Amino acid sequence: MPHYYKLGQIPHKRHTQFRKPDGALYSEQLFSTEGFSSNSSLLYHCHPPTEIVKVDEPYSVAPKVAEEKMLKHRSFQGFDIKAADDFLESRKAVLVNSDLHIVLAAPRKSMTDYFYKNADGDEMIFVHEGSGVLKTQYGQLEFGYGDYLVIPRGTIYQITFATENNRLFIVESFSPLRYPKRYLSNYGQLLEHAPFCERDIRQPQHLETFDEEGDFLIRIKKKGVIYPIHYKHHPFDVIGWDGCEYPFAFSIHDFEPITGRVHQPPPVHQTFEGNNFVVCSFCPRLFDYHPQAVPAPYNHSNIDSDEVLYYVDGDFMSRKHVTRGMITLHPAGIPHGPHPGAVEKSLGAKETKELAVMVDTFHPLQITEAALGIEDGSYVMSWAE
Repeated sequence: MPHYYKLGQIPHKRHTQFRKPDGALYSEQLFSTEGFSSNSSLLYHCHPPTEIVKVDEPYSVAPKVAEEKMLKHRSFQGFDIKAADDFLESRKAVLVNSDLHIVLAAPRKSMTDYFYKNADGDEMIFVHEGSGVLKTQYGQLEFGYGDYLVIPRGTIYQITFATENNRLFIVESFSPLRYPKRYLSNYGQLLEHAPFCERDIRQPQHLETFDEEGDFLIRIKKKGVIYPIHYKHHPFDVIGWDGCEYPFAFSIHDFEPITGRVHQPPPVHQTFEGNNFVVCSFCPRLFDYHPQAVPAPYNHSNIDSDEVLYYVDGDFMSRKHVTRGMITLHPAGIPHGPHPGAVEKSLGAKETKELAVMVDTFHPLQITEAALGIEDGSYVMSWAE
């Protein structure tokens, strides 16, 4: 999805001899998430990235599904997910299906003793609270409040956090995450009507080459199981790379909302898409400017998609009792809309300061045991108030 980029030292031609100062060859690696038929990058390692020295016993981290089928509006207090020191232990899948997992995490400590690789899915990490640096073979990405970190599957990474107060909303996508097709030219450029452009995308910087031998643990997730594999050389031994497949950052604050004379439908907020789901960004914006406009969203029927809204900050005139980190799930099959009194209250309003991330899935979501532990059971009756 990103455009061509390069860092460090690379040879003039791909798949040709590229030698170190001592005459030994660098080890070339092609990285792609869709075989040889789509975007890829070429990385040049000081040592082959295949030298395994030890394998530990695998262990399951698969989410425990509590409800496979349901038809009821639900709400969950995301900030009630307990913080944990370890990054992987802090991750709790709350809503899942065969296309994606929606995960909440509150890690306190930086990753120092191991590296992580998700071999199952691309990751979209939305940073609700906290800041730090995402470190990968491609270089470093500094991040802070409101950043989306998009990490292609198979990327080896570590995260260094600046403080212990971190809240993350994560989507694990089992298909590649993309810019919406309608935003792109036939040749891949973001078009003028897109709500963001290439200037808003932050590529990795500060490539450091760690030519180190030792015991380097990479925890690799595959089909809900973590495989701890030890390698002989530091995984960030890359001297240079180029291509179109790499992690990047995009701030929700750089999303430019599309507005109109009357209420605009949710697709104008779309930011990313995967197979059978979309991700949208609801940002501060001016309301509709027709003299008789109704700013509150109209009631709508979810016939073919589950709607998940993750509340980040600001006021939400269509909902009562909204808290930061709250998640609402409106399942396919029954309509939903503004809470009682919200429509009248919205009349004459000029702008909204709301900030939220929405995920619409076209296959039903299942609710995990972790989600039941943070559920607000009264939400389903909130329209009767």
